[in-house]
Amino acid sequence: MSDLTRLTAAELAARVADGSVSAVETAEAHLARIEAVDEKVHAFLHVDREGALAQARAVDERRAAGERLGPLAGVPLALKDIFTTEGVPTTVGSKILEGWLPPYDATVTRRLKDAGIVILGKTNMDEFAMGSSTENSAYGPTGNPWDLTRIPGGSGGGSAASLASFQAPLAIGTDTGGSIRQPAAVTGTVGVKPTYGGVSRYGMVAFSSSLDQGGPCARTVLDAALLHEAIAGHDPLDSTSVDAPVPPVVEAARNGTVAGLRVGVVREFRGDGFQAGVLQRFDESVELLRSLGAEVVELSCPSFDRALAAYYLIAPSECSSNLARFDAMRYGLRVGDDGTRSAEEVTSLTRQAGFGPEVKRRIMLGTYALSSGYYDAYYGSAQKVRTLVARDFEAAFGQVDVIVSPTTPTTAFPIGERVDDPMAMYLADLCTIPVNLAGNSAMSLPCGLAPEDGLPVGLQIIAPAMADDRLYRVGAAVEAAYQARWGHPILEEAPAL
Repeated sequence: MSDLTRLTAAELAARVADGSVSAVETAEAHLARIEAVDEKVHAFLHVDREGALAQARAVDERRAAGERLGPLAGVPLALKDIFTTEGVPTTVGSKILEGWLPPYDATVTRRLKDAGIVILGKTNMDEFAMGSSTENSAYGPTGNPWDLTRIPGGSGGGSAASLASFQAPLAIGTDTGGSIRQPAAVTGTVGVKPTYGGVSRYGMVAFSSSLDQGGPCARTVLDAALLHEAIAGHDPLDSTSVDAPVPPVVEAARNGTVAGLRVGVVREFRGDGFQAGVLQRFDESVELLRSLGAEVVELSCPSFDRALAAYYLIAPSECSSNLARFDAMRYGLRVGDDGTRSAEEVTSLTRQAGFGPEVKRRIMLGTYALSSGYYDAYYGSAQKVRTLVARDFEAAFGQVDVIVSPTTPTTAFPIGERVDDPMAMYLADLCTIPVNLAGNSAMSLPCGLAPEDGLPVGLQIIAPAMADDRLYRVGAAVEAAYQARWGHPILEEAPAL
């Protein structure tokens, strides 16, 4: 493996900036790594070799001309295949958009390019971001680099797997109910769900518009902060974008400390269904925080027990509305258009062929929940629970600065184990969903390996809306303490591919 693929994004950017390595060399090293291992991992759906090298050459030309480069210029990145990218296939993991070439860039894509970040390609994902394992991709599952027979999380399993297999030092994911944090937890990487509206959703194919949020994925807290700063900020093209300064996330990541902070532990985030090794590592993390000078406060947020049920009414309802645009008339797949069928028949045949089982399940659930006579009983009641979740968070943050929990109840489970049990699959997001319902910010970072199976465990840190810098402050302190204890980053323990 090239030494360049082992460096952090911050280290790579520094080398590109001082001329000790070129952006083209850096891109070529990661493209070679993809070629060597991705046949086993299947993190990528499309590798844009020519585009990546062209972007890298542009960075080298700017440096040679004496231009000041951005903090991540020349650093390669894996982009979740949910962000439109001009002239590059964007499928959202679905057959209904197979081969579609967008005519424009998403705001996140454009900001990455403006920052000089080199986009290697598009990563595998659960179809339309609906899933917790990347097994719902129409193009086959992704393997977890720790154990290729296990899931890498979902829906952004491809982005997380690209990091854990050293195919890219940075990645972008999206988080609707935990799809950045849960993959980070099971792959031993760092994933951040920014405050809702903190990163533009323009050009991000919609699943559930009031929940979806793009965010950074990386192997270190500082790298995640640098990427967060590059993609965040107000966007007039997105009506849900927050018109406020980006929190000082990079400064917080460089000055991590928990001394004097009040850290909340929620009683409802443990119990039946939690793996013993996950709780063991979490409890050790709480003790670590206490030893670093934090005050630990036990909290109760009773509405969190209802969050999962509320989410699986709200998200399908919004997906039912959003996916109505895939009608075979404007773009994407078209089936049965032989001149004898009506537009309605063509639409029906196209959706039948183009949507996978999980997408169809959620569309049906959502359509039912929104139907006349059931709206108040289901969707309306779920929105009331959402309000209660937000109030519980508000009360909790009146007592503490951040909340911590396990990111997921278990480590990575075997591919195929839960495909026929949707409820078991949905429970993987038990600890992450309340954050999306309330619009808060949260991070997952590694806190060790579960003794039962030697697989990564994630620590979730939750902060109030627009207090994203607290995540990085706490995360950096925890990361530094653990690396001092282990003597190396956790990913050095991952089996070589």
